[in-house]
Amino acid sequence: MTLSKLTISALFTALIAVMAQIAVPLPFSPVPLTGQVIGVMLAGALLGSRAGSLAVIAYLLLGAAGAPVFSMGRSGFYMLSGPTGGYLWGFIPAVYIAGLILEKTETPSIYRTAAAMLTALGLIYLCGALQLGLIMRYNLWQTMLTGVIPFLPLDLIKVFITAFLAGQIKKSLVLNRLDHILK
Repeated sequence: MTLSKLTISALFTALIAVMAQIAVPLPFSPVPLTGQVIGVMLAGALLGSRAGSLAVIAYLLLGAAGAPVFSMGRSGFYMLSGPTGGYLWGFIPAVYIAGLILEKTETPSIYRTAAAMLTALGLIYLCGALQLGLIMRYNLWQTMLTGVIPFLPLDLIKVFITAFLAGQIKKSLVLNRLDHILK
């Protein structure tokens, strides 16, 4: 991996950390609404599977080590092992699969990008709901009501906004002959 790719991965680690601070706690759920999913999906779309995964893993390691990068400035290994940790762990397969889907074509369509991001979102929900349900001892219905259903409308909007943004960023980089920095 080139130095420029490592640098951009580090910038995406920072982007995910900043987006995590856009958070709204919900009174009925231990899971807050956050913006970090946008950063994760952009990392997959723009960096690809390997560099995107590196950005997410660096983010998780920073948070586990005590840097206040998780939602609402929280940190520590408890965040990864607690009720909301599954969503954080889910970022790894999500960014990897989204990146893998999108790196197959030079300029993927907005539909392919949105499909990759919907797949990523599904992986985040799967990992998150599993850990939430197990730790909180929720049944399937309780898990869906507190960890999935309330988040779907906003997350679907995030997917389509992020798919559009990723396409516009790639077009801009190509137009300005800067697309080599993502390769």
